[in-house]
Amino acid sequence: MVTSMTGYGRDVTTFHKAKITVEIRSVNHRFLDISTKIPRSLLFLEDKIKKTIQSFFHRGRLDIFISMEGEGVIQQELVVNWGLLDQFVTSLNNIKEQYDLKGEIPVDMVTTVDGLLTVQEVEQGHDEMKESILNAITIACEQVYEMRIQEGSELHSELDTRLGIIQDIVKNLGERRETVIIEYRERIRKRILEYTKDEFVNEESRVLQEIALLAEKGDITEEVLRLNSHVSQFRDTLNNGGAIGRKLDFITQEMHREANTIGSKSNDPQISEWVVALKSEIEKIKEQVQNVE
Repeated sequence: MVTSMTGYGRDVTTFHKAKITVEIRSVNHRFLDISTKIPRSLLFLEDKIKKTIQSFFHRGRLDIFISMEGEGVIQQELVVNWGLLDQFVTSLNNIKEQYDLKGEIPVDMVTTVDGLLTVQEVEQGHDEMKESILNAITIACEQVYEMRIQEGSELHSELDTRLGIIQDIVKNLGERRETVIIEYRERIRKRILEYTKDEFVNEESRVLQEIALLAEKGDITEEVLRLNSHVSQFRDTLNNGGAIGRKLDFITQEMHREANTIGSKSNDPQISEWVVALKSEIEKIKEQVQNVE
């Protein structure tokens, strides 16, 4: 089974009077890259969220968005630093006595002292909230996974079609190979005859040996064999499924290298035409493979 790296999932859950929305977007990436954009009050869940994501996916960039509406999941309370307040009031009274000052200490003066009054978050139903959010993450992941599977099935079909075209081209190259060698040898022989005439007769054996060596340099037998091997490896890997994207990318690079070698070796117009078509199909496969997990 082939899995793509593109998908989207969304789930909405409620906790107390708050509505929590979870969204996950997945695109292609060389590795597994997880990015979270969540409220500050939920940062304690970040590691748990990433572990949940890792249990579903091996590759791809996944962006996780969590938003909250309504009354906050984390409520707030005002906390008085009584120790600091005692010191503050005592110090003011001492100043009054020391300098014989009159008047009362105004209440609003208390608010001017840093650290005397602070706002703290109060967690309510911490475990229930964690379970609710992680469950929403799981549901969104399942949706992403399902979308990746669906697109992966389409990718499999498209790659298989392209591979069939490549296989036909390689077959044509293999069949044309022997004819090209014979034609190449004959062209070289005629060219030598034009320039050497009688000398060719006296050195025929050695000249024919040189012709054979020159023809060998244009032989594409090994490249055709390797291309057939790469096509078989690609198809086997495709059918095995799993996290195969990197392996398919490597095989595609090897196929492209063999195509380039054939193009540089051969002077035959028909082979050159097939090589152009071959490289075009390989490029299309390479582009599609980038989205295979």
